[in-house]
This record gives sequence, structure tokens and C-alpha cells, in this order.
Amino acid sequence: MTDQAETRTPAPLGPGSLTWRYFGDTRMALVGPRAAVLQNMLPELGQGVLDHSVFFSETFARVKRSAGPILNTVYGGERSAETGRQVRDYHRDIKGTMPDGSRYHALDPETYYWAHATFLDNMLYGVETFIRPLGEDEKRRIYDESKVWFRMYGVSDRAMPEDWEAFQTYWKRMLDEVIVPHKTARYGVGYVKKGLPAPPKVPAPVWRAVSPPLNAVARFITVGGLHPRMREVLDLPWSAADERRYRRFAAVVRAGNRVWPLLPEAVRYVPQARRAFRAARRAPGAHRAPRRA
Repeated sequence: MTDQAETRTPAPLGPGSLTWRYFGDTRMALVGPRAAVLQNMLPELGQGVLDHSVFFSETFARVKRSAGPILNTVYGGERSAETGRQVRDYHRDIKGTMPDGSRYHALDPETYYWAHATFLDNMLYGVETFIRPLGEDEKRRIYDESKVWFRMYGVSDRAMPEDWEAFQTYWKRMLDEVIVPHKTARYGVGYVKKGLPAPPKVPAPVWRAVSPPLNAVARFITVGGLHPRMREVLDLPWSAADERRYRRFAAVVRAGNRVWPLLPEAVRYVPQARRAFRAARRAPGAHRAPRRA
């Protein structure tokens, strides 16, 4: 495989790509923290977060700070590569020692690619669960787009599978043989068993009244959105009845596809995607921004 980390960056993704259509779709939020939890189940990545991140003290702030630059690597147009390299550079000093004495570094190609792969998986799962089935040709197309997206980071691509079929083999091996219940991943789903933490400005009596249904919804979305192998490794119970309820929920969301394109773009897409669509519409000979489900 050719290592393209130091070669010319490919042209960025644009409004004709399936990734533009779906990655910034607000329905992806229904997947829950699947990608974030799965990232931290790679031992080296989970250890890096444990040693260096504010994830434990400022969980939501950390997620918000990470999401924006990653979205802009997809939707940034001519600035995508610049943003991608900024994201890469945030990780230069994230390194240390594993419990077994081996060394880790966030920019190790296998570690960095794993984080990217979880975003690809998250999008594919979200589309097929809450929007529509994807054909094999569409999956190959999205995978090829993910290769373009990854190369925006300027990181060695030696760990990146060559094609969609190779990615499926890679993904199965990672789930079956590599992921572990790292402390960081367990923390990321801890509220499933312990309940959501009370917001600082909400009075205790009010929180006691509203938290039970909120906790139930959080558990349903979180555990339902995880891959079965993740539930197994993290020891998160999920019954056949839970699965049936989740499938009914997903079917209701998919039924809304008929009206989804009629909703305002501000409802359907995150801000980074909307800004990109506006810029694309202003460009000479532009594609129309994605309108279909």
C-alpha cells in the first residue's frame, strides 16, 4: 500500500459525495456515543484519553471541541486539509506508557486510523438504521470517500485497508480480537448503570423527578446503538425485548423520511454542513446541496 502522508493531498470531498449527504445529518445523533465508546476500546487510544484528556472532568466539553474540527475536515472545502492537519497536530504530544510497559502514541498509524474507522462505522450504521438501506456499491463509494477524508489528516495511511472488502475483514478482526473494556470506555457508558449526573443548576428534587425517564431514554439510545460485540465486552445487558423495541423505534424514524426533506436545513444538518452547503450553492456551476433522505 502506498503511504500518502507526505504526498499531495487529494481534492476534498464535496456536495456530490454521500459523505456530505450523511455525515452531518442530525439523525446521526440517534446512534448515541457508539463511535466515542468504540474508539476508547482500543487499548492504546483508551490509555491516551485516560492519561491526557479532560474527558473525565469535562466530558461534554471535550466531545464538543473534538466534533467541530472533524466535521470541518469533511465539510471544509479547500480548507479541509488545513483543518485535518490541525486535528493531527492536536495529537502530537499524546504519548506515554501502557500498563505492560510498551509505548503508545496517538499518531501511530494503526491507532489514528482506528479512530477514523469508528466514524465511518458510525455513519454507515446510522444511515442503515435510521435512514435507509445502502447497496454494496454505495458502501464501496462511502468507503472510498472515507479514504479521501482520512488523507486530509496528513497521517500515514499504511493501516488503512485498500478497499471496502478489506475494510470489512479489518473491522471484524478489530471487534473479535482487539477491543477491550478499557476504563475510558467503561466510563463513557457508566451512566447507563448509574444514571446521568445531575446538572449543577437543577434543584435536587426536580432532578429526582425527571431523571428516571431521562435515564431510561439515555440507556435505550446508548446501549441500543452499540454493536453487539461492544455490549458483550462491556457487559451491558440487552434483551431480545430491548432489541425489538429498538427496531420499532428505528422503523418509526425511517418512516419520517417522507417529510424529512421538507424540514428546514437547520433541523436536518449540523452547522458545519449547512455552511458548506451554502458555500457550494454560491459557487459557479454548483451542485445543489443534499435534499434527499
